[in-house]
Amino acid sequence: MNWQLAQKRVRNLRQRIYRATQQQRWNQVRSLMKLMLRSQANLLLSIKRVTQINPGKRTAGIDGLTFRSTEEREWLWQQMQAYTPWVAKPARRVYIPKANGKQRPLGIPTVQDRVLQAVVKNALEPSWEARFETNSFGFRPGRSVHDAITQCHSRLRKGHDLWVLDADIKGAFDHISHDYVLNAIGEIPGRALIKQWLKAGYVESNTFHETPSGVPQGGVISPLLANIALDGLGAMLSNYHKVKAGVLSPNAKRKGTFKHKLQRYGYIRYADDFVVTAETQEDISAILPTIREWLKDRGLELNEEKTQIVQVSKGFDFLGFTIRQFNGHCIIRPQKDKVLAFLNDIRTWLKRHKDIKQVDVIRYLNPKLKGWCNYYRYVASKRVFSYVEYQIWKALWKWACRRHRNKGKR
Repeated sequence: MNWQLAQKRVRNLRQRIYRATQQQRWNQVRSLMKLMLRSQANLLLSIKRVTQINPGKRTAGIDGLTFRSTEEREWLWQQMQAYTPWVAKPARRVYIPKANGKQRPLGIPTVQDRVLQAVVKNALEPSWEARFETNSFGFRPGRSVHDAITQCHSRLRKGHDLWVLDADIKGAFDHISHDYVLNAIGEIPGRALIKQWLKAGYVESNTFHETPSGVPQGGVISPLLANIALDGLGAMLSNYHKVKAGVLSPNAKRKGTFKHKLQRYGYIRYADDFVVTAETQEDISAILPTIREWLKDRGLELNEEKTQIVQVSKGFDFLGFTIRQFNGHCIIRPQKDKVLAFLNDIRTWLKRHKDIKQVDVIRYLNPKLKGWCNYYRYVASKRVFSYVEYQIWKALWKWACRRHRNKGKR
């Protein structure tokens, strides 16, 4: 396969959909989306993504099928090319552990449903990327956690906001209103498929369960649908302004003072976690009922256990970072709990592999250390990195002494 040509064709179509949405040429958007849904290059790339690239490529749905070999993927390609009325199958319910000890439910669709979701996502995502608000960073192309942290720093640095609403949505993926999502996307090509995926239900312990609300975590298109449902809070907050007065420069032609409008609230969202910043605690308390009402229209509510109003000088945790003001300066550091959990994970692995070869230890540790350090390298991490380096050296020294008991320490 000429994959570069296929990627070029899909990228070209995505860019055309994006530009047509920016120019509000809705008839052209519909035509291009239909063209994307029928594109053979889009189907090929979707099959490659689901069966070869995604981390869940070895995870099967309720049919137990995974397509690992070239012959199996060729059969899947031939099956997906046939135009037949599609009926979505229920997802398979599995659970993964959360940081607080609870379990997070995941719905794993079949491989064929995941491929079709990737096809529809390539058609739907560019149109919504042209409409999404600026300060939404989760599950979007070209955006990352570090962009959200940078935006937090720009709002909380010296002379800006001093109070923060650190909010978390309770079971966002499980309680999103289907009616709201379908009304938001409108009458677009692929709407019937999206409705089927929302209503498909899930199977747990050989028992079928309906899904009157929510989007299945584990589906390819689910993050996009969640972003569509949560879009708009930043635009609502931007309607609130504050007026500040200033003194004109002595060198200005006109003498005296001036007034200008500023946004009262700052807003940063990553997936279902978001923060709202303001200058005073009263501003945060005043907007909180409005935020609850805004979420209620989408079938959502705030998680009261994780939602708090804090002063920036006391600090708060967001996306694995601790954000706090010291002497008027906003300092962002790695979250203490995440650092300790990372070290505990390495110590536990070394204790379980007492007799493993050194080359295997190096092969295991290098990618973990590189990935963890790359995640935290853009903030004030010098002290944390020194501490982690020392603790890992101690763990490796204990492992080496345990493994080579018949040798002297020198």
